[in-house]
Amino acid sequence: MKLYSYFRSSASYRVRIALNLKGLKADIIPVNLLKGEQQSAGYGQVNPQHLLPALIDGEHTLTQSLAIMEYLEEIHPMPPLLPQSPPQRARVRALSLTVACEIAPLNNVGILRYLTGTLGASEEQKNQWYDHWITRGFTALEQMLVQGGSGTYCHGSQPSMADCCLVPQIFNARRFNVDLSPYPTIARIAENCEKHPAFISAHPSRQPDAA
Repeated sequence: MKLYSYFRSSASYRVRIALNLKGLKADIIPVNLLKGEQQSAGYGQVNPQHLLPALIDGEHTLTQSLAIMEYLEEIHPMPPLLPQSPPQRARVRALSLTVACEIAPLNNVGILRYLTGTLGASEEQKNQWYDHWITRGFTALEQMLVQGGSGTYCHGSQPSMADCCLVPQIFNARRFNVDLSPYPTIARIAENCEKHPAFISAHPSRQPDAA
């Protein structure tokens, strides 16, 4: 397997964690988002969206982090990223999508650059934008975790797809100095995850392109 990745890309980070949890090895091919390498014609042949990550598995090219994790779950079902029962699987998917679709896209590099570069937002306005959407998202996520009876991790005693999504978002929130004290369940789960070897080795600082 080969994984096109950027060390601070949340979506790439998710897939790195999932690969580690599955015990799968993928060669990292760095794509520097800040230098715009994802916009190259060559990478466009890999992923027409010019987004990260992309996973190459033999003849197959997979894009979109959640689709990649679902693929890994299907071809390497153990250890599982999703619980067994349909309601529980739906819960984990809902937690995952809350981060991947409702929080992360509003705060990625492309959006923040558009705010400051094209719309002329100040650095303060950009940070206010980030804080607004992360606060809104984390407030809902905290309630979802509490109401669902989360355990050591987002769902029970084993890491799931939801944890793969949560930890990268926590990493980004800390970069923007977000106060996590209003979200004790989120903070507790993230702390538990960050002690797990699969999460440790997927951390941005451990990547070959870490700056």
